[in-house]
Amino acid sequence: MDVLTEAIRVSGARGALGVVLKAGGTWGLWLDASPGAALHVVSRGTMWLHVPGGKPLEVRAGDAVLLPPGTAHGIAGGSGTTMGPCDRKATARALTDGSALHLGSTPAQTEVLVLRYEQDPEVSTPVLTSLVRPMHVTSRENAQLRKTVELLTAELAQPQAGTTAAVNSIVDLLLIQFVRVWLARHPEKQSGSWLAAMRDPVVRDALACVHGRPEHPWTTESLAATTAVSRTTLSRHFRSALGQTPGAYVTQWRMDLASVRLRDTDEPVESISGAVGYASPHAFSRAFRRARGMPPGEYRSRLRKRSRQMITGNT
Repeated sequence: MDVLTEAIRVSGARGALGVVLKAGGTWGLWLDASPGAALHVVSRGTMWLHVPGGKPLEVRAGDAVLLPPGTAHGIAGGSGTTMGPCDRKATARALTDGSALHLGSTPAQTEVLVLRYEQDPEVSTPVLTSLVRPMHVTSRENAQLRKTVELLTAELAQPQAGTTAAVNSIVDLLLIQFVRVWLARHPEKQSGSWLAAMRDPVVRDALACVHGRPEHPWTTESLAATTAVSRTTLSRHFRSALGQTPGAYVTQWRMDLASVRLRDTDEPVESISGAVGYASPHAFSRAFRRARGMPPGEYRSRLRKRSRQMITGNT
């Protein structure tokens, strides 16, 4: 079981191209906080990243910088440039027709690919939120990332059949590469960070068991036995890496799986309860109510009603 792959799949951590920004002369743009993570890839020229409380960061051609979800920030052509608000109409137009968003004067000297990553709001496993500060990766530091950026740039420069699918796949690949760099940079354990838990072999092996067989009646004792450590050792490692007990994580993962299935399938609650490890629908409903504040049937109905409202534009 590739725990990271499974967690990203279930959490719905997917990326998409936002806009291609082309800028020249003196330019600056302030971007308000948004729920998703932002990735800026500089394909040409130089960009300066401004984050409140931090020093301006120079991001050169071939470099990329990933910002945690909810990070307000600015991008500009200089370290001391005044940044203006985003032109929402121009941005919406660029998002709709795929045109570039132009800033400053022409000719453009800098080109930035603005990407975004979002996580399924119904899933609580914190993959993206493990990133707590901006992460800058240079083209010199990571050859794989450089090649991926070149591939993305080439695909956008000459759109053809399947370009949208190709770009989305490349954007997802960039996230995996950033996670790998993050893990390489943070070999030490950091309490409460899901990604850092991947550095702890005891926790990683236990998570592989839980993710691989969520329907199994896991307990702290059975997880400890399967991973060949004592119950005390397993509990200590979980608290250090994730800030919770093994049992709490098992329940959290099961509720994430159940939430997605309730929303995306027509499976009966009875089937879902067994698939996520509960001996009876009653036990599952009780646990689900504790985790989500309502029984499974009501949860499914509310999500579907909200989805219909979004489609029709009603509130």
